[in-house]
Amino acid sequence: MGSDANRTFELKAFLDRSGWGEARLSWLGQDASTRRYGRLAKADGTTALLMDAPLVEDDPCTPTMSAEERLAGGWNKQSRLAASRVEAFAAIGGWLRDHGFSAPAIYAGDSSLGLAIIEDFGTLKEFARLIEKGADEVTLYTAAASALADLHALETPRQLHALGRDWPILDFDDLALNVNASLFANWFPAQDTRMRMTDQDRIRWERELAELLDRARDFPRELTLRDYHAENLIWLPEREGRARIGLLDFQDAVIGWDAWDMAMLVQDARREVSPAAYSAAIKTYLDRTGKSEADFLERLSIIGTLNALRIVWIFSRLIVRDHKPRYLDFLPRQKLLLARNLEHPAAAGMAAFVRDTAPFIFEEAK
Repeated sequence: MGSDANRTFELKAFLDRSGWGEARLSWLGQDASTRRYGRLAKADGTTALLMDAPLVEDDPCTPTMSAEERLAGGWNKQSRLAASRVEAFAAIGGWLRDHGFSAPAIYAGDSSLGLAIIEDFGTLKEFARLIEKGADEVTLYTAAASALADLHALETPRQLHALGRDWPILDFDDLALNVNASLFANWFPAQDTRMRMTDQDRIRWERELAELLDRARDFPRELTLRDYHAENLIWLPEREGRARIGLLDFQDAVIGWDAWDMAMLVQDARREVSPAAYSAAIKTYLDRTGKSEADFLERLSIIGTLNALRIVWIFSRLIVRDHKPRYLDFLPRQKLLLARNLEHPAAAGMAAFVRDTAPFIFEEAK
């Protein structure tokens, strides 16, 4: 029996013992990972989602793992610090629900198989889809920023439990930050030969990157969901307060920074956020948290720069190494976001480096 046949058998057995064996299963679009989702519909109209996250990825990082072990252990241990695990989704989602947020309820789960049946928030309710249909962007982004402020007001959890397993919430540390951003200098010049990268340039790159990492190290820490953007936020206006924002794709949560999730929200890699929505989100967050605007915008610039460098090199590698030219369509937006973040005085050193080695990034952003 082949592996596909084995998985089909495991799925059927799981659905049967969970009370969903007679439901109609319709697979949804492939998730950008090893996960996939399907919508389950019973004859009486009850629906749920099936999360299929087979245990095919490398294991995640553990709290006691050394830097050497992480570097030898692959991406999940080095930088992601997680993996597609249903127990992570269940544990973090449970904590979020306990604190008034709308994360999908778990109806059934089996961590040994990587399977779960979860609450269905409905179709075409993602912020991105609603805005495409004419929904008010400012209203949605204001609500998302308000919920983010509520999240950051809470004490950060360090270890959670679900489906019979513990799940640690790890620090997004220097190693993870460095691995995320450092490969920009390897892959972007290979993708766009207009960028100059001599031996002296590389030394300068390492110095400027180290300066950004030093700044990030001193920033206050918050629980960071990591994928807080318009494709993963669901509008539930029938609920109240923070619960109006349905949350998805939070299983990789870490101890990071307030500016990371805000950068994901207002510096979206997938869509242009209007100036009005950008400003409203920032103002709402600052009003609700009482944080200093100057300090927060500095953090947003530094974390936003590091995040843009990360995404540029990932797209460049997909184009060069993996021969996926469609990612050429996504690069202009990432270069624009990088240029915008580098305008802040806190990023002056890296901005000067990019102006000298890749001036077209700023020229094309005009």
